[in-house]
Amino acid sequence: RPGSGSRQQDPPGGADGLALASDPEGTLNFLAMVENLQGDSGRGYYLEMLIGPAACAERLPCPGPLNILVDTGSSNFAVAGVPDPDVTSYFNTKLSSTYKSQGIDVTVKYSQGSWTGVLGTDVITIPKGIYGSYTINIATILESENFFLPGVKWHGILGLAYDALAKPSSSVETFFDSLVRQAKIPNIFSLQMCGAGLPVSGSGTNGGSLVLGGIEPSLYKGDIWYTPIKEEWYYQVEILKLEVGGQNLELDCREYNADKAIVDSGTTLLRLPQKVFSAVVQAIARTSLIQEFSSGFWTGSQLACWDKMERPWSLFPKLSIYLRDENSSRSFRISVLPQLYIQPILGIGENLQCYRFGISSSMNALVIGATVMEGFYVIFDRAQKRVGFAVSPCAEVDGSPVSEIEGPFTTADVASNCVSSVSFHEPVLWIASYALMSLCGIILLVLIILLLIPPRCQHRYTDNDVVNDESSLVRHRWK
Repeated sequence: RPGSGSRQQDPPGGADGLALASDPEGTLNFLAMVENLQGDSGRGYYLEMLIGPAACAERLPCPGPLNILVDTGSSNFAVAGVPDPDVTSYFNTKLSSTYKSQGIDVTVKYSQGSWTGVLGTDVITIPKGIYGSYTINIATILESENFFLPGVKWHGILGLAYDALAKPSSSVETFFDSLVRQAKIPNIFSLQMCGAGLPVSGSGTNGGSLVLGGIEPSLYKGDIWYTPIKEEWYYQVEILKLEVGGQNLELDCREYNADKAIVDSGTTLLRLPQKVFSAVVQAIARTSLIQEFSSGFWTGSQLACWDKMERPWSLFPKLSIYLRDENSSRSFRISVLPQLYIQPILGIGENLQCYRFGISSSMNALVIGATVMEGFYVIFDRAQKRVGFAVSPCAEVDGSPVSEIEGPFTTADVASNCVSSVSFHEPVLWIASYALMSLCGIILLVLIILLLIPPRCQHRYTDNDVVNDESSLVRHRWK
């Protein structure tokens, strides 16, 4: 149903309420958090943060702030701990008198890239909007692969998902959980990313806002529509159907939630399971006004270029995603215009402007990434286990909105539950893999013992029951 606006905010201090920006004695100042992010969808949106500020009173020069990537699809807070060719600054733990190493190694793998580091704790300060300093778990990154990339302007990552995803275990308290506990702020944050229609990987001056502890009314228009969080690990939601140009793809709703459907600011594109992706591409190609479009554009291996005076967005259809409402018999839809998924790229040609396709296929999830999130103010209401969407005022291109929210709609035409009841989460997969490894080890040990038994103790096979190499268990196990 339509969510609450600023008129219906709860008084400060309620466990589920919103802290008000007008409280001069409070921990929070929402207005100061407006435009506290920089970046773009291509290289991520990042927040300025100070780590180990106690060192500033003892050593000069004082360490400068670090830029931290905002990622709702992971749960570790990590910063570069050693120099890296693609990082302009890093956190030198030796310069912080407040840093304490826990001596625990940690490795985190993402859909692209990975890093290995050491867990510790230190005091952090966020310059804009939150008063005070707080002791937080920090992983210092010592080695990485395809994580820090050329041109990125951030030095670490702020995982804002649930502790179920924290590495090496869920016992590592997440950044936001620590902030809620120590600063006594409401268990809610909201995110606005203002890169709609702007060149991907541009100057890095695009704005955005991460509001920790509540909702800032100036960052959205109209009503907030909420969808339940299906499970607290990623921000997993339930998608009921997709439309291209107003036409339903007519897929089983479970196809959209195959494995999971999540809201992830750390993913650049809208990622779709392969079957859904193919259906979307076919529908866009069929609906668009372009004939014989290169397949390389859809797969991300080629750019499409037009004269700089042209605007190709009028050639493409609107894309709509239906989400289940808090009232399960109703739904609402968030729609993105082509300005969000046909994305301009900088620096290619003098007379041509080239674009990329902002949608890709995924092996294991539907991911509502920055391609869609740039159209909305997204509220991660952990206290009430829901994700909210409202139209963002900055989601405009040439003065016209490029995103829409409409509803309510009936859910009579879809299944009562589009999410599979059997879900294999990462901790379960680890347990299963260890169990299988143990079983294989036991079997291998038995085989080795059997091979070492003296020949006199072994069964004397006749010519009719000889086990040849082709049927050997050992051969096939190691094949």
